[in-house]
Amino acid sequence: MSADPWPEGIGRRLLAEVDSTNAEAARLAASGAGPCWILAGFQTGGRGRRGRPWVSPRGNFHATLLLHPEGPPDRVALLSFAVALALREALAGLTGLPQVFALKWPNDVLLNGGKMAGILLESVGQGRGVAHLAIGIGVNLIAAPDPGAVEPGALRPVSVLEETGLRIAPEALLDALAPALARWQARLETEGFAPLRAEWLAHAARLGEPIRARTGTAERQGIFEGIDAQGALILRTAAGVDTIPAAEVFF
Repeated sequence: MSADPWPEGIGRRLLAEVDSTNAEAARLAASGAGPCWILAGFQTGGRGRRGRPWVSPRGNFHATLLLHPEGPPDRVALLSFAVALALREALAGLTGLPQVFALKWPNDVLLNGGKMAGILLESVGQGRGVAHLAIGIGVNLIAAPDPGAVEPGALRPVSVLEETGLRIAPEALLDALAPALARWQARLETEGFAPLRAEWLAHAARLGEPIRARTGTAERQGIFEGIDAQGALILRTAAGVDTIPAAEVFF
């Protein structure tokens, strides 16, 4: 598969080692750096959602896209769906196995039903907007964490190599991901969220099935009916329909 051209106006930084690519993005933003991708061979302090450590062995994908987006924070947050779509698209193209990848709300990419990737958005505000946005992406290309190290009830961690037998270099994934994300980002800006919502739902895991949504210490169970026009989870419970803007989902 031939990669599409690198997106115009987007820098590219390849690092042998860093504490975390999101932390490096924050440092670059403070220095006035423009939009760029940062790819690290190894992270000494990778982080997932809620500050959880993200295991970052060499050969896996650890990258961050630094952006200076326009628009209000709720609009900028929809970029997480663009990232998930682009990552699924890139991996489907590189492996030739589109049927094995699915999307889990809010922004995980699954492989054969296991968690293969995570996406972390971190922003710094400026007035009513967002001064800079760091989109961190971790993909288990060759190794996954020990299943015993994940939270009870969480999906089993998997890697591309273990599940498909295919070895993808981090640089090759970046070359496919960067243009794919640029395309989805452009569609979000020109056409709004509707086409992204439709494509995301076409690849959504457990759509129409029972799930659990945890917000803090509260947990709700119901049927996953989709996402609304703002990207919120739609959950049909015994008490009616809930629209949940932020939660952790368990199957």
